[in-house]
Amino acid sequence: MSLEKIAVVTDSTAYIPREQVVQHDIHIVPLSVTVGGQSFKEEKELSTEDFYTYAKKSEDFPTSSQPAPGEFIHVFETLKDKGIDTIITIHLSSKISGTYQNAVSAGNLVDGVNVIAIDSGISCMAQGMLVLKAAEGISTGKSVQEIQQNIEELLDAMDAYFMVDDLNNLAHGGRLNGAQAMIGSLLQIKPILHFEEKKIELFEKVRTQKKALKRIEELLAEAVERNQAQQAYVIHGNCPEKGLKWMNELQVNFPSVEFELSYFGPVIGTHLGEGALGLTWSIK
Repeated sequence: MSLEKIAVVTDSTAYIPREQVVQHDIHIVPLSVTVGGQSFKEEKELSTEDFYTYAKKSEDFPTSSQPAPGEFIHVFETLKDKGIDTIITIHLSSKISGTYQNAVSAGNLVDGVNVIAIDSGISCMAQGMLVLKAAEGISTGKSVQEIQQNIEELLDAMDAYFMVDDLNNLAHGGRLNGAQAMIGSLLQIKPILHFEEKKIELFEKVRTQKKALKRIEELLAEAVERNQAQQAYVIHGNCPEKGLKWMNELQVNFPSVEFELSYFGPVIGTHLGEGALGLTWSIK
């Protein structure tokens, strides 16, 4: 049983259900999204549902921005004042946002508490799974080293694939290499994307949504065979009915995997657009 007092911090792009945030005492530092000329802290000042509504009305593409180091310093100092010895702070991929680096910078400026920053190399509930694993470790009295090892094990088994209706949002945000050059030919197909070396990359070009989802299912089947997919999240971009339908089909086809439904919130929605569907999985 660890005698350390450990806290877990993450950013808002983990999109962890509110009840789990409260239950596990997870501390969230929000990213911001600008839509319709106004800036909001996601899920604090602007709900996911309202974001997609505003984005449809806006003439400009929405944009996102990372929290300043000062926001992390405030959270870290507050936790230190509550007697926390170690803070494990887990963030979206450093190759798509400066959030992780700002957390690192903030950790170096706060004395008297050990801040361990982890670059998830990914985002959404893939990142959320790592945060929940850390919180679970804290609640069961694991040491910092044991928690870090558990996170590494999850990361080693983790994978995520997602399908977007088109690449306009990704191209505009510069989050996909060579997207501008590919836009013309890709608009008529459903590209499957994934994280490779912490960046969003094109995985395959597939002609229909049905075929794209089928291809992702094949990749899940391979992971199940390797015993690397014990829990999974279907993630949707403001299309819960489509997400739920797919999740129910997956549950029938893969009874050994525990599936849950999640979503692409405002910040990630600025890059993937409405109608995106994704699947992420790992071990428990």
